[in-house]
Order: sequence, then C-alpha cells, then structure tokens
Amino acid sequence: MPRSFKLYSVRMRASRAGKHISGAEGIYTESAARRIVAQYTERALSHSLGKPDSILVTVEELNRKPREISALRVAALRNETPRLGRGLADRILSSCGIGAQGSGTAWAFLGRRHALRGGILLNTDGVRMDPNLERGVRVSRMGISAATGRALSDLLSGYGWDNQTVSEAVILASKVHAHPDIVAELCISDDPDYTTGYVASRQFGYVRIPHLKKAGSRRGGRVFFIQGGADIREVLEYLEREPVLVTTLSGCLGVVSGEMVPAIGL
Repeated sequence: MPRSFKLYSVRMRASRAGKHISGAEGIYTESAARRIVAQYTERALSHSLGKPDSILVTVEELNRKPREISALRVAALRNETPRLGRGLADRILSSCGIGAQGSGTAWAFLGRRHALRGGILLNTDGVRMDPNLERGVRVSRMGISAATGRALSDLLSGYGWDNQTVSEAVILASKVHAHPDIVAELCISDDPDYTTGYVASRQFGYVRIPHLKKAGSRRGGRVFFIQGGADIREVLEYLEREPVLVTTLSGCLGVVSGEMVPAIGL
C-alpha cells in the first residue's frame, strides 16, 4: 500500500490500580495519528474518574483495508426515570426478538459493578456465549473517515449531542451491527456522571435513552445479543480484530416519544 494511504489503529487504555478509567480509539492516517496520540494522552490525564497510574497507547499499522460501512440512524427517546427507561429499552429489545429471560439477564449484568474490560455476548434466551468470563468482549479497530466525522458532528450538534461520548458510541454500535449475527446491543456507561444509555440494532438504529440509571451510580456495562447458531469465534474475530471505517451516515430522527418506538423500527 502506498505510504500516503497507510492507516493506523490508535488505541488508548488508562487505568489506576488495575481499574479501568478511560479508553478511546480510532483509525487514522499517519499525520492524524501523530496528533491523536497526544490528544488521547491528555484525555486520559484529565478524566473525571481520576488520574490514571497507567496509560497504554497502541499505534498499529493496519495490514488490510478497513471494511467501509454506514453509521446507524440516530434517535433519542424522551424519558425521566430509570424504571420508565428500562421499559422503553425492553420494548425495543422485544421487537428485536429478545425475550424476557434474555433482557432480564442483561439487566442483572448491568446492575452490578464488575472489572470486565469489555461487554458480554448473550444469545436471545440470555445464555452467555463469550468464552472468557473474566475479560468479556472489547470491540476494537473501528473509526470514521474525516469527512464523515465532520458530518456526524454537524448532525449531532443540531440536537445538542455533539460530544465524544455520543459520536464514539455511534461508531462502535455501527461496527457491531454491521455483523449479521448481532441482534441488538444494550449499553449503560459506568461513569457516575453519565446516566444516558442506549439500545442499538439494525432495525431501530442507535437509540439514546436518558436517565437510564441513577446519577452517581458506578454500575453499567455493555451487552451484545447474538443469533442462535452463530459462529462465536468468527463473531469475536470480527468485533475485536476486523478494521471497520464509517464512511456514510444514515440520518437522525431527533427526540421522539416512547409511543413512537414501533414506528422508528420501520
């Protein structure tokens, strides 16, 4: 590959006493990668959860061209309490074929404080499928093209959502749901100051749900639901190793009421 077209996966993980504090990653050209290393380091050192005692920044030249995908469509649901928010999330999960047992297992996982570096894989019946119960699954090697990144920023800014947390979540969810065996995703940040979670799927897109947990809670995590009969090793290889680049957008529905859940899945 010509030098001018080389791309690099840049990944940052920060921790203190072995406990995860912050992380970030993207796919960049060589010139951009030089800048982003400093930005990621500063981000780790100024995180609201405290100063890390370890910051690991990995710069990896990609040996294959990233798969190009479209971002999921973005929407948000009106919500005021964790109880009502859970009901909204469950309606979306149910429409994606996730039964009460599957969603119940997911909520039980999200309700605990744990040391997993990543999320977990569940089948639609709530049985855990990822083989490393201590580590979980960390989605990696994804990014967004520079022009599409600017367009996403413009799109989100119209709704007051233009920040790193939202854009990075859209990119991650878009990679996840470009795999045909992923049915849905449920995520709540373990950051005590961030109470908005989301549900994502190909059918509904990336759906933000505010107040999905109580302020001050350190509980949270990420759950991926997969089809029965999926090749787990192949799914893990895709999520963790295959480079993916978001190059187009799918629009934004803005803020909608809970009664609109069936409609946004059309």
